[in-house]
Amino acid sequence: METFNFDDPIILENDRVLIRPLLHEDIHHLEAFALGEPGIWTYSLISPAGSREAMAAYIDSAVAERENHTGYPFIIYDKQLGRYAGSTRFYDISPANGYLQLGYTWYGSEFCGTGLNTNCKLLLLDHAFQVLKAERVEFRAHNGNARSIAAMKSIGCTVEGILRSHLPGPDGARRDTIIFSIIRPEWNRLREKLLKKINDGSISQERYR
Repeated sequence: METFNFDDPIILENDRVLIRPLLHEDIHHLEAFALGEPGIWTYSLISPAGSREAMAAYIDSAVAERENHTGYPFIIYDKQLGRYAGSTRFYDISPANGYLQLGYTWYGSEFCGTGLNTNCKLLLLDHAFQVLKAERVEFRAHNGNARSIAAMKSIGCTVEGILRSHLPGPDGARRDTIIFSIIRPEWNRLREKLLKKINDGSISQERYR
């Protein structure tokens, strides 16, 4: 895996979506999701629900990961609807081991099941495997989050197992975490599958976290 450059902006784009680096000032685009959509955060490890200040702290923490070279957060813009839709990030990045995780992904409810997530995953995974030369991309989810699990399976991720009582959530309750992955030899085949889903319009309801 090539050395990850945290300083140059990563901008990924197709006809449907623009993915760019998350900035502190993006609070103006994302605060409504904290104030008006508590359901987004049901399975999240870090919840900004309830206030503008909580979302600002969430964004500040994510941006600090990029500044500390431990993660790379993005904001997602839906070109079809002409609005900002949510956020995602690369994290646990290990160039020496050819490995990274893709997660902390969330969308407002109106963007779910529209094909936006499939477009985002295609761009992000293409960047990971084709540009960064990753050997492995890992995904994690709350084992109770049936929608996320179905979505990850739908793009061809392999289930690797469950980490029991893995981490505490915002309410203090511990969660079981399910692990998925895609590895380099699989990507070309899965990429064609995602392209076909996008071109055919055969995209199921989906949401990642």
